[in-house]
Amino acid sequence: MNKILITTTSFGKDDPSPLDLLKNEGYQAVTNPHKRKLTEDELLELLLEVRPVGIIAGVEPITARVLQQAAGLKVVSRCGVGMENVDVKAAEGLGITVINTPDAPTRAVAELTVGLVMDLLRRISSSDRELKKGNWTKHMGRLLHGRKAGIVGLGRIGRRVATMLLALGAQVAGTDIQPDHAWADKAGVLLLDLPGLLRQSEILCIHLSAPAGSGYLIGRDELETMPKGAFLVNTSRGEVIDQDALYSALKSGHLAGAALDVFDREPYTGPLTELDNVVLTPHIGSYAREARVEMERQAAKNLIEALKG
Repeated sequence: MNKILITTTSFGKDDPSPLDLLKNEGYQAVTNPHKRKLTEDELLELLLEVRPVGIIAGVEPITARVLQQAAGLKVVSRCGVGMENVDVKAAEGLGITVINTPDAPTRAVAELTVGLVMDLLRRISSSDRELKKGNWTKHMGRLLHGRKAGIVGLGRIGRRVATMLLALGAQVAGTDIQPDHAWADKAGVLLLDLPGLLRQSEILCIHLSAPAGSGYLIGRDELETMPKGAFLVNTSRGEVIDQDALYSALKSGHLAGAALDVFDREPYTGPLTELDNVVLTPHIGSYAREARVEMERQAAKNLIEALKG
């Protein structure tokens, strides 16, 4: 029986139908035994052991080294949007098809982003922590209405976040490497370059893939450019932000707060956990039941169709 390696951490947990799709087509699914993001060596070890014809992949590094040693592998089906963890060029050279699920997680990530924005502005998590310590402390929050929000990356998720923030009364500007002026004009989103966006954003939301190379898109200089008392939310990729620089900006009070769902190393146990003005979540952007099941179902369908083709 042909085997499928599933490297995500919770595939089929809430709904077995994606696994049933594979089983009904005659495939044997082998799941991630570590139940966390795999390292390159762990992935390679599993590939050599399982010898799958396809992978339903998470965010583990599917490098040229991994692909070159994955004998018999025909398809990599990403359960998610980003493709930066897959060496697509190497896959193409080896005749391996790579597909993703760009639409399924859009609303889930966008809703989490807006929820984190509201949490920061109204200090919901910090108030909860104080009350549970026995402190009846009323923190003064801020309204979203009238705030200047900036969106870095105006793809599917960034656009959805922009639309939601506009509906709640925020002023929204954005930046993108391929700006769609027609969409921006229609939506009422001001397009700026990154420096201009940073200078004016009271709330900055990041929605883009990890940058090419070793540099950070948002480092110490970029954070210092932002207005004093601004907030930052990242639900895209941890590698986008210099987390040491972010810690310094939060510790000094230059930034009023930040919310992160993604980190350069996961699980995250670093110094940001020590700060009260940070909200941290364990990479749950797509973890809304309806969105997650649809994403897993689409990843399975994509894999099956690609193997048939």
